[in-house]
Amino acid sequence: MKNKKRGGPMWFRNSLKSKLSVLLIAAIVFPLLATGIVSYRIATNLTEKIEKQSGMNTLQQISDKLDFIINDAENMSVFIIGQKNIQSYLGSDRSDISLYSQNVAFLMNLASSKTYISNITITSNRGFPALSNTTIIRSGLPEVMRANEGKYNPAVKWWTPLYENQTTDNGIKQVFTLVRPIRSTDKFQNYGELAISIDAREVQHMLENAAWNESGHLWLTNEENRVMVSQKGEGLNQLLGTKISNLGTLADSEGVENVKLDEESSTLLYYTIPSLGWKLVGVIPTHIYTAQNQYVLTITAWAIGISGLFAGLLVLYFITWVTRPLIKVARKLNKIDPDEPIRPFEVKTMDEIGMLLRSYNRLSDRIQRLKSQLQLNAAKKKEADIEALQAQINPHFLYNTLSSIHWIALMNKQKPIAEMVGALTDFLRFSLNDGREFCTVGQEVAHAQNYVRIMSKRFQDKFEASFFIDPAMQDQTMLKLLLQPLIENSIMHGIQKKKEKGSILVQGELRPGGMTFVVQDTGIGMEEAKLEEIKRELQIEKESVEDPDEAAKDSGEAEKSGYGLGSVHRRLMLHYGSETGLQIESEPGNGTRISFTIPLLEGSV
Repeated sequence: MKNKKRGGPMWFRNSLKSKLSVLLIAAIVFPLLATGIVSYRIATNLTEKIEKQSGMNTLQQISDKLDFIINDAENMSVFIIGQKNIQSYLGSDRSDISLYSQNVAFLMNLASSKTYISNITITSNRGFPALSNTTIIRSGLPEVMRANEGKYNPAVKWWTPLYENQTTDNGIKQVFTLVRPIRSTDKFQNYGELAISIDAREVQHMLENAAWNESGHLWLTNEENRVMVSQKGEGLNQLLGTKISNLGTLADSEGVENVKLDEESSTLLYYTIPSLGWKLVGVIPTHIYTAQNQYVLTITAWAIGISGLFAGLLVLYFITWVTRPLIKVARKLNKIDPDEPIRPFEVKTMDEIGMLLRSYNRLSDRIQRLKSQLQLNAAKKKEADIEALQAQINPHFLYNTLSSIHWIALMNKQKPIAEMVGALTDFLRFSLNDGREFCTVGQEVAHAQNYVRIMSKRFQDKFEASFFIDPAMQDQTMLKLLLQPLIENSIMHGIQKKKEKGSILVQGELRPGGMTFVVQDTGIGMEEAKLEEIKRELQIEKESVEDPDEAAKDSGEAEKSGYGLGSVHRRLMLHYGSETGLQIESEPGNGTRISFTIPLLEGSV
């Protein structure tokens, strides 16, 4: 009963159809799920990245427009200061009503062409009437300048915080102003002060017309992080930190931060206006792109579900179609009476199942003839059995069978299987090699490369191998099957136990009177104690070669490590002498290097 439990459910153990169904459906469903999960994660990351990039592009576009307004206002201030009539009015000894009228008309014409300019005001240090494009009923500028006396330097230009102005033309307006001194163009004497006020409402229109998400927020803040303009008109002149919790310093020129706005998780983007140093700050609620992610998740789930269902039905149909003739064969074989002649099966297909049935029919005919022959002569029966066994294990039969599999794989466009079978055929052909012990270096390297091809299919993306063999060595003679066991050792005991992808380097160098081969890997390496243990075992091999009476005992002890190097070490010393054994170097985490040097042999294989 315990054995049955270990073997799995009865229906699974006794049914090829069930095994194939479960394995193939699992082979389809798991990659589908993995692909879906990866696709979903990529899509969600891409959605968030696109949303943030789009927001940053919007901030940059608004910044370009505001930068234009700021530069235009500053260029206009330089233009006004340099006007001859302005200089004459401010520099005269008494107020000139004619110049006053001309300058006011000039300012009115200048301001009328700029919708974002609320007012332009020039004050005189000599107490002359102020020049302005409109009549100012109440100005908040003096109060702002007094409140910011420590920051405002009368000798340089300065952009004020937000304040209110009341004029006869526009009524009460929220403005921020460029204030700069006016000096004589020839005497460098301070004549007065110029103030160009920007209508905050016009800037707000820019923010409102920007392609910003309706659920988000957009602000223009000064260097103190006070709100100058808001897309929705809220929080003016307040610190941005009072509205946004866990707000950082926004020290960089642009960036992205995760914040909370009204207890809702949000993404904050900011971009600095180059000419002013103020920042455009935008907030996008996280649920904006998580909602899109939910849509992607739904689509992905439906796609995987439909694909999995279709693939499952197709697999079940295919397996039923393939196993139906096998089930019939199994049922007939189950009813066969050994004492009765075996009836041939009817073959209707030309595929592998048909080939199997034809082979079975030929085999049954052969068995029938053998039974007759056995009845005639017991001695001939033994001989026939031995010949049949030899025919089954004949290397040429094995090669032909592998070639048939190779051809079938190519016909079914299974290139990886075809390559692996081809490499296996060459590998086995060289291994048998009609019993010969020696080969050329080129044949030995080709055999090792075939082994690498086979193992690379088995351990996909686990390692890569490189061969650097001196071309002058290709036709030199050497003992065969030396490199492949060393490469196998690197793969099984070094690379396979490493999480990352490893590499194997095989080198061959021709030296005066000999050839040196090196197999080096980037596997896990060996601890010093393990390395010393293997070296002791190789020393035992050397002593066993020098003392044949102890060979069997020592050889058994040398194989305890499981590294399989003893046989290569022993063969090297038996054929080339005790000085030609393996040399091993290894460090934990840095891989292992195995080398040997053999003398040049005269003649060819």
